[in-house]
Parts: sequence; structure tokens; C-alpha cells
Amino acid sequence: MKKLFIAVSLILVAASAARAAQKIITYDREFKPAVKAAVKWMGGSVVREFRLVDAVVADLPEHIKSVDIYSVEGVRDVADDSYIRWIGSAPASMLEIPLPGMDSFLGAMDRDGPAVPEARAEAVPAASEIPWGVARVNAASAWDHAAGGGVKVAVIDTGIDYTHPDLAPNYKGGYNAVDPSAPPLDDQGHGTHVAGTIAAVKDGAGVAGVAPAADLYGVKVLDKNGSGQYSWIIAGIEWAVENRMDVINMSLGGGSGNEALRQIMIKAGEAGVTVVCAAGNDGGAVNYPARYPQAIAVSASDSSDRIASFSSRGPEIAFIAPGVGIRSARKGGGHVSLSGTSMASPHVAGLAAIAIGSGVKGPERVRAALTGAASRLPSLGSDEQGSGLVDAFLLVR
Repeated sequence: MKKLFIAVSLILVAASAARAAQKIITYDREFKPAVKAAVKWMGGSVVREFRLVDAVVADLPEHIKSVDIYSVEGVRDVADDSYIRWIGSAPASMLEIPLPGMDSFLGAMDRDGPAVPEARAEAVPAASEIPWGVARVNAASAWDHAAGGGVKVAVIDTGIDYTHPDLAPNYKGGYNAVDPSAPPLDDQGHGTHVAGTIAAVKDGAGVAGVAPAADLYGVKVLDKNGSGQYSWIIAGIEWAVENRMDVINMSLGGGSGNEALRQIMIKAGEAGVTVVCAAGNDGGAVNYPARYPQAIAVSASDSSDRIASFSSRGPEIAFIAPGVGIRSARKGGGHVSLSGTSMASPHVAGLAAIAIGSGVKGPERVRAALTGAASRLPSLGSDEQGSGLVDAFLLVR
């Protein structure tokens, strides 16, 4: 009996290992039945089907290689559905840079001359509620005209702590691509922080986001480790498109893309969704999905208007935004300061919500409006800042 138990255990372990490979298979639409049949014939199974792109996720025996799948008629692309870490922390030393309070920030404006009309200072609420980055993009000066009301923003991330008092009033629902049977509650903290910068409510307490009246939707595509599979990201974007989000923020990035991810980014653009993405924190080339042309790629600046040392850069960069020592909502309550292009991207997503709330429709027009309201930062090249830093006052002027 003991030998039988061991033998059965070894068989189960071997069977598990033999079915460890997941692939994203993209195909020509008319060949979908043939591709699904081929997966079954190869001893695999389809574990996820996408509705907006012609692709499936297949769990296949380990001995089945990509070249075997490419031999199936109609297959266009085969990619590993890799489980990777999509979010990364900026160097700890960046968190120690002293940041200006509101008084010193406004004082510096007075010394150097305002970039926009003086009315900006009168629109700023209590300093304790406005993080320096929200102040730097001059968000409060737009709120009497547009604060994102009625604009639907999907935070595609680790989820949102929708019980947080800064976020609960604006939270409207969401989707969990990691476990569709569970709510998109943040178990890591990253998505909660990002959501706060976009649309923490303006109530005289806590922090206020760039677009404090926008509707927040949590789309959980990363687990408690900040990691996830490509198929989770694609499924999250698909949900956002199907549920008619106006803006998507993806403060996440990987070193490579694939055909299915490229296709869903195209679908988002065609559906009228403005997609804002973090450029990356490795100081090198812009990551995916920010590198796709449908994305508004955002690099990170510090409180001295310099590019953060960790920020990725390249010709894909559209704008720069504050990304060092950004104070926002913390999972479980309270607030925390974090650094990264993950923190820069939601500033631009909030600005996009303000633009849409003021009547700008469609991703190309939103991008044009942001560009028209942006100014280049001195001493930075276009690969570091794109069109520069956006001023919310100019979006609604």
C-alpha cells in the first residue's frame, strides 16, 4: 500500500509538472474552433477566452513547444503567459529627498513668477489636504470648472481599498481578473495609493486627488506580491473597455509585450478610452504597455522639476509628472509617501479626467488638450519629458 501511495504521488507530481506551461495563442478569427480543437488534441485545455481580441489562454503539457502551436493553421502569435512582477519600488534614497510644503511651494511661485495667472493660488484648499504633486499640476485651479465628475476611471492595478475614507465616496465597483469570484480589494497597497492620487475625495481631511469628483473603478490584475500574468492584464483592459471606462490608468510595466496585449490596447483606443501608463522605474527604455502608441506614457519628476533618476525615458514619453515622495492613501487607512513612475502616471490620469469632465471627448483629443496645457521643464530633453508638465488651469481656461 505504501509503495502504491508513493507511485500515485509521483504520477500526480509528474502530471502537474507536465501541464505547467500556459500560452497566449492569438489567431485569425475564423480559425478559433480549429485552434481550440488543436489545443485539446495536444492534451491541453483552454483556461481563458477573450471577447475583444482573437486569443485564448491555453494550459498545455510541458513538452508542447511554441513551434508545435505555430503549425496549427490560423495561429498568428504564441506567447508565454508569464507570471512576473509588474510594479517596482524606486530607490529608497529617493524617499529621503525633502519636499516642499504648500507655503514654500507657493512662495517659490511668487519668487520665480507664476507659470499661469495668479488666480491659481486662490483656488488652493487647505494645504494639509493637497499633496505637493497635486499642487504642482495646479489641479485645484480647475475644480470650480471640472473636477472629474461623472468621468469613469479604471485603476488597473492591485485593486483598491474601497473602504478607505478618502476613496469610498468615489468608488463605484470593479473587477478581479486574478480571481473573478472575489471583489477587487487591494491586498498589496499599490493600487490604493494610485487611486488616491487620481481621485481621493476633497472633504477637508486626508488627501485630495487631482480629479476629486471622478468615479473610481478597481480592476485587480496583480496579486499581493505585485505580480501577475499577461492574461490578467489583458482581461482587466478588456473589462474596462466593455464597461465603458473613460480613462484607464496602468501604473505597471514589463520588459516585453505580446500580440494579444497589443490588440487589446488598440481596442481600448478604438472604444474611446484614454489609456495612461507609467513609463517604468529602471532608468532605461520605456516599458510595456506604455510603449504602445495608444498609451500616454508618463515619466517622473521630483519637487525641483528634475527627472527622477529611476524614471524610464525614451521617444514614447508623452508627459512628465510628479513621482517622488508622493503622499496618498494607504491600504488599511491613513497615508504614505511613495516614489516611482507609478506615482506620476495617476497625476496625468486625473488630468485626463478633468479634460473629459470639461467636455473633451476621445483619446486623441484628450491627448491634444493635455499637450496644449503642458510646458517643457528647463534643461530636460523630449525623451525625458515629452511635451512637459501639464497645468490643469490651462485645461479648463
